[in-house]
Amino acid sequence: MAEPADAAEVFAPSSGAFLDDPYPAYARLRARGPVHYYGPSDQYLIPRHADVAALLRDRRLGRTYLHRFGHEEFGRAAPPAAHEPFHVLNDHGMLDLEAPAHTRVRRLVAKAFTPRTVERLRPYVEDLADDLVRGLVADGGGDLLARVAEPLPVAVIAEMLGIPEGDREPLRPWSADICGMYELNPGEETAARAVRASLEFSAYLRELIAKRRARPGDDLLTDLIAAHEEGDRLSEQELVSTCVLLLNAGHEATVNATVNGWYALFRHPGQLAALRAEPERLLPTAVEELLRHDTPLQLFERWVLDDIEVGGTPIPRGSEVALLFGSANRDPAAFRDPDALDLARPREANPHISFSAGIHYCVGAPLARVELAASLRALLRRAPHLRLAAEPRRKPNFVIRGLEELLVEV
Repeated sequence: MAEPADAAEVFAPSSGAFLDDPYPAYARLRARGPVHYYGPSDQYLIPRHADVAALLRDRRLGRTYLHRFGHEEFGRAAPPAAHEPFHVLNDHGMLDLEAPAHTRVRRLVAKAFTPRTVERLRPYVEDLADDLVRGLVADGGGDLLARVAEPLPVAVIAEMLGIPEGDREPLRPWSADICGMYELNPGEETAARAVRASLEFSAYLRELIAKRRARPGDDLLTDLIAAHEEGDRLSEQELVSTCVLLLNAGHEATVNATVNGWYALFRHPGQLAALRAEPERLLPTAVEELLRHDTPLQLFERWVLDDIEVGGTPIPRGSEVALLFGSANRDPAAFRDPDALDLARPREANPHISFSAGIHYCVGAPLARVELAASLRALLRRAPHLRLAAEPRRKPNFVIRGLEELLVEV
């Protein structure tokens, strides 16, 4: 059996150069082997597309291990007591549940989060995107992140859930603070912010849930409260955690996919020109290609619940694997000319995993596609000469990849 390669000299997520462009390092990892041990985070890195796609569907791995093992039994320390508010919130959401709890919660959520719900939102999404872009154009440009990429998905998921407009300002800061815990080896300052945001976000949602129980509305939160099957309903904690997950995942990915995508377009002027020439023909495949080319979620973690082998390399129970989405989406074994941006790449030739796969496939993927297409369409139509005004800086994050700002001129 093969030994895992050592990733430390290639994989450098705290390096500015790596954060700017991790893709050459990913190519080196894929060439070296299927499994790499990374000591600083005590994880096995999986860089190849076929392995990542298979492990996302492998039930010998899980987002949690607590449905089968205690912390000590699994060889892991329990989280610090001070972090409990974050873990209570996080551990009751679909993303960190496994069967049978995940099956039950996702089935109930699916009764409320339907394709009809997304289609009902489409006019609102398109109108809002158009309004935001009109404002950007009227000012001659500005920060595309702050003016379009960020407010659009925040408003859409808040509208969907029924969060009043006057209550929406803290949603993005709460989300950013909670999502800081998904980075590799978050420090105590990050944890303290996440705990505070978890407490404040949860308290707000409990008040809103009480209002909706007393006076139902025409919104997803009311539908989630009412969703039931064979007498089963979501508990209040499951409701709170589900709403936070939908809000966080529903805009973190879309915000970063939008700015990553436009930055890629600016660096590939030929592709941008083609998109401007034939927007309606290329938009469907362009959305998928931009998600693949520089995915906003670079890494997804899973616990190894039973001994496994990947490419002949054993990974024992109790380990944690880090599935490198960014690397998998650039694997030449799965994509023709993977480092090229090809907005006409056919859907059948673009098996990207930016929305994950298996039981944890993103429930909000259809809405994210609607939002990305709406903002692209509005910008192409109202700002046909949109251009980069200044070279952007990357956020100092690895797992959730994005930009600090994206300054543009019209």
